[in-house]
Amino acid sequence: MNNLRQLDLNLLVTLDVLLAEHNVTRAAERLHFSQPSISVHLAKLRDIFSDPLLLPGPRGMRPTARAEELREPLRLALEALGRAVSAAAPFDPAQAEQTWRVAATDYAESTILLPAMAGLRAAAPGTRLAVLELTPPHITRQAEQGLIDLAFHTSEDAPQGMRRRLLFKEHYVLAGRAGHPRLKRKPTLKQFCELEHVIVSPDGGGFSGITDAMLTQAGMTRRVVLSVPHFLFVISALASTDLVAMLPERLVHGNPALRVVQPPVDIPGYEMAMLWHERLHRDPAHQWLREHIGANI
Repeated sequence: MNNLRQLDLNLLVTLDVLLAEHNVTRAAERLHFSQPSISVHLAKLRDIFSDPLLLPGPRGMRPTARAEELREPLRLALEALGRAVSAAAPFDPAQAEQTWRVAATDYAESTILLPAMAGLRAAAPGTRLAVLELTPPHITRQAEQGLIDLAFHTSEDAPQGMRRRLLFKEHYVLAGRAGHPRLKRKPTLKQFCELEHVIVSPDGGGFSGITDAMLTQAGMTRRVVLSVPHFLFVISALASTDLVAMLPERLVHGNPALRVVQPPVDIPGYEMAMLWHERLHRDPAHQWLREHIGANI
């Protein structure tokens, strides 16, 4: 046999049954073929392998030495092929041992992953979760190469070609420490600009953002005195100083250390999305993880 591509898989199935039954009639019954059809298959197999494979014997047919060599590897190969083409087994989170890898900012960690963690540990105790730093330019490549299973990013800036699910819409609020003397009520635009602000600059070192762009349109500027790369540092800075910050509402909701008011300037919000590659779209384990996260937002 020089070319596997020229071999009909049905012939190998027939050979496997013949080697088990040693009888053309019984093989035909098992395969729901006619006896002449099995005889035709056997003739083709003899030609392919250049060997008689099965010879007449006193109690049916007797396999040749070549057929005996084929028996075990053929059975194992057909079993493996059967598993490969069979329908995916239902995912059982209680028995799962997956390691999931997701890309997220510290904001997404707090607002998306943290709410899902308790339920994830209870439902799938044998699984593990690795959280990687989100690098937006690399999301598609990482997903294609299997380096990440999920990514959490703003819907507007999500890369094209990725599957997505909208998780929630976010809006900005003005936050400062609980008891902040200048946040007892919603400040005026002038008062807002006089406060000392913290800004989150993901690229590092920036002192202006969307809020400043909106203020510029109104002919105003604010005092930005601190720039940091992550949201969670801002929370600590606000709680221990008189600094204020424009922050996503979900990040500060219910935090007793902070005072939250509506800002005097209308800042556009954004949508958060869960992203994944097409190759994982129909995977039962991945479907379960997506549904679990989506249900716990």
